[in-house]
Amino acid sequence: MVKTSLILTLIFLLITLILLNQPKPADAKLNKTELINQFLNGHNAARKEVGVPPLKWLDLLAKYSRIYSTKNRRKDCKLIHSPGTTFGENLFWGQGKNWYPKDAVAAWVAEKQWYNYRNNSCSGDEECGHYTQVVWRDTKLVGCAMIKCDTGDIFITCEYYPPGNYDGEKPY
Repeated sequence: MVKTSLILTLIFLLITLILLNQPKPADAKLNKTELINQFLNGHNAARKEVGVPPLKWLDLLAKYSRIYSTKNRRKDCKLIHSPGTTFGENLFWGQGKNWYPKDAVAAWVAEKQWYNYRNNSCSGDEECGHYTQVVWRDTKLVGCAMIKCDTGDIFITCEYYPPGNYDGEKPY
């Protein structure tokens, strides 16, 4: 019992140290509440449009997003998904201007034009999986992070739970 308690305490301290050493958001002009609102407002407007319940913010998912982004994508900003998670995930890479969370969500929601609900598929070679994750009926929680890469570009990650985009299932 003492060993288990000690191990759990050490794990907690390690995670806390990692989280405390995370860089600040890419745009320090936005405080945490403004960042969260930009992410949630865009997601929930798209969800309302198709009649699914709004998402709620989960800080744990946001922390996962920040750790993955900072540890694995800070150097190159490549759109590579995190391996082996049980979350849904949307990625965004922006370069050449000041990007904000609302821009990433708007880009994902814009994929709606390529989604054919009747056939439950994307048109031609177009991408629409980001959109379907945003509006996935069974998804309840979201957490996101925005970092500035070493290249100066912006990398945004959102994690979703429960995940969506199951083959053969419609999002709503």
